[in-house]
Amino acid sequence: MHQQSETTLMRRMKFRLLLNQISKFIFMLSAFFGLFFLVVLLVRVVSEGIGAINIDFLTGKLSTQPERAGIMGAILGTFWLMLVVAPVTMFLGVGTAIYLEMYAKKGKLVGFIQTNISNLAGVPSIVYGILGLTVFVRVLDLGSVVLAGGLTMSLLILPIVIVASQEAIRAIPFQLSEASYGLGATKWQTIQRIILPAALPGILTGAILSLSRAIGETAPLVVIGIPALLIPFPGGIMDRFTVLPMQIYYWTLDASLVAEYANLAAATIIVLLVALFVLNSTAIIIRNKFQRVF
Repeated sequence: MHQQSETTLMRRMKFRLLLNQISKFIFMLSAFFGLFFLVVLLVRVVSEGIGAINIDFLTGKLSTQPERAGIMGAILGTFWLMLVVAPVTMFLGVGTAIYLEMYAKKGKLVGFIQTNISNLAGVPSIVYGILGLTVFVRVLDLGSVVLAGGLTMSLLILPIVIVASQEAIRAIPFQLSEASYGLGATKWQTIQRIILPAALPGILTGAILSLSRAIGETAPLVVIGIPALLIPFPGGIMDRFTVLPMQIYYWTLDASLVAEYANLAAATIIVLLVALFVLNSTAIIIRNKFQRVF
């Protein structure tokens, strides 16, 4: 009887070890599968676009002639768009998270709000474009300007920042807050001097992910009527503009008629990837600095 149970145990152990090896192989294959196609995509983009990148391309205006086309207008438009999106999203997102976690009384209403915020993070981006077109472009009569585009993109990424900020605040040990209250600090002083500095790395992580999504989105901007035409360089938030993803989209369409536009689209993708890399690297450095401090 003892020998039989030992034999059964050994069989189960061998089966589990085999299952572990199979699972490990499948997961490794999945990782290499995604990595392979990412490398293929990057190699193709770089090989097609690196030759088109030069000073004239980076500083020139849009043109109907591929050899004279530049993306400075799209670069400036992307810069102005992020100049609207970043402060609006951080102020509203972090403020909402602080209210829900620190001030709002737990109940059905707060639960309903939090459930809807989580659901909004999965809404297709084109729906936010329709909302931006209705509210900002038509009702507020802003037109297809930087401010309307920035507010629309802020709505798109706001749920991500709220959820990430809430999780960062919840991760702070409650003993820190209790110690602050015990020393006579008010709730706002505790939030300002204890909770926010300690939660800042997590908040910045959410901001990194959300801004990276916003800088690469195209569908909402297409819906609100952002052009990719020969328009002047934007000089403020009330100017008409275009952005790098929009330029990539239209040049990709034009590549079916003029082959040179495919190289211009690939070159613009490289510029956008570099911008994303710089943005993410800067934010990660800032986040790591605060993690070491707190």
